[in-house]
Amino acid sequence: MGRRIHFVVDPQGWCCMGLIIFVWLYNTIFIPKVILFPHYEEGHISVVAIFCYYFCSLFCIASLLRASAADPGKLPENPKIPITEQEYWELCNKCNMMRPKRSHHCSRCGHCVRRMDHHCPWINNCVGEDNHWLFLQLCFYTQILSSYTLILDFCHYYYFLPLKKENWDVFVFRHELALLRISAFMGLIILGGISGLFYTQLMGIFTDTTSIEKMSNCCEDISRPQKPWQQTFSEVFGTRWKILWFIPFRQRQPLRVPYHFANHI
Repeated sequence: MGRRIHFVVDPQGWCCMGLIIFVWLYNTIFIPKVILFPHYEEGHISVVAIFCYYFCSLFCIASLLRASAADPGKLPENPKIPITEQEYWELCNKCNMMRPKRSHHCSRCGHCVRRMDHHCPWINNCVGEDNHWLFLQLCFYTQILSSYTLILDFCHYYYFLPLKKENWDVFVFRHELALLRISAFMGLIILGGISGLFYTQLMGIFTDTTSIEKMSNCCEDISRPQKPWQQTFSEVFGTRWKILWFIPFRQRQPLRVPYHFANHI
């Protein structure tokens, strides 16, 4: 589960995702070139700072690409419904297919997705049961990378010692201020937007509700058993090993929980 490649034909989503990749490439190329490498050569920072930046950058792009290409939980055309679980399935009034409760039909993708949270144009994919954990990792590492970039931009002008030799790249040297201002502007915009989204996602996991369920007001406290936060996070990430929650280079295996408990509304 979660190993199938999912591709959404949506020009708007391609543009949004292309913009995110452009911002990532911009900072990954120019920040080390303008700040990290020159200051490392003159002994102002250690190699650990460079390693940490590329580490965050790698995990950020990995979670983005995997969240975009991963199957969010698309239901097959003829799902096999166990007899003991038939009462927890319902008929979709848009595609006339049987689906588990808490599934939702995405009009942009044209199919139902298990436990769909929302359709995100920035990854050009739905956020559902099988890729929600990757979307959370994307938000987390994007915040770290944006914050790290802003700190480096600030330290370059107000904390680090002035560079003794000019950058060998004439273009970068002449446009250094403009390049860093663009980097700081993009970092502030992305950090502000992602922080709000990440907070909303965390609150949804803590309360065991999706964004669609919140908007439709279909989640009443009545008939919902309360789960500890460790259980809800483990169900999203597919493992109880908390260290694995931060690693995008793995396959998610859904936890075996009682069906009526996982689909209680």
